[in-house]
Amino acid sequence: MEVLEAIKTRRSIRHYKTDTVDDKTVQTVLEAAHWAPSWGNTQCWRFIVVRDAKTRAEVADSLLKIKFDNELVENAATIAIKQAPVLIVLCAEMGMAGCSPDGILVTDKGDYWFMFDTALAMENLTLAAHALGLGTVIVGGFDAGKTAEILGVPEGLRVVTMTPLGFPDHRGQISPRKELSDVIFNEKYGQ
Repeated sequence: MEVLEAIKTRRSIRHYKTDTVDDKTVQTVLEAAHWAPSWGNTQCWRFIVVRDAKTRAEVADSLLKIKFDNELVENAATIAIKQAPVLIVLCAEMGMAGCSPDGILVTDKGDYWFMFDTALAMENLTLAAHALGLGTVIVGGFDAGKTAEILGVPEGLRVVTMTPLGFPDHRGQISPRKELSDVIFNEKYGQ
């Protein structure tokens, strides 16, 4: 699949078939993630591949409930994580991104540059998965501390995001986009 087609056709998938995703395919999407650019090539990302259904269910239970019509409802990604045969949890090693080689912060973004680096890796992962016929949904509403505890993430690393990985059981929703002219300015903001 051509990259621009993958960008335009990738959708968030929240329902999966239970079909197994083989190790080689998982390795392929992780390889794509690993080739993402990063601050000073520090590659602060770390990936945890979770196949065990019990562990996936524990992590799914760390997702935050969402307020909808004044009622707390289960995050749709909870079901996705339990259904998909693979969960990939993306962590960041702290003190690398946004820092000089001796660990001094050198950006006004503080220690948050890791979010940019891990987002690039996750984007590569989701596009590669889509190109291989797999589905993903980037999950952000969860208790990162609880997830770190469940997965034994050591101090100095932060759980950033996660995605189920599997064969889609439905077509993802096509969300409308703003007009390009509404988000692009020339020379200065507002022009």
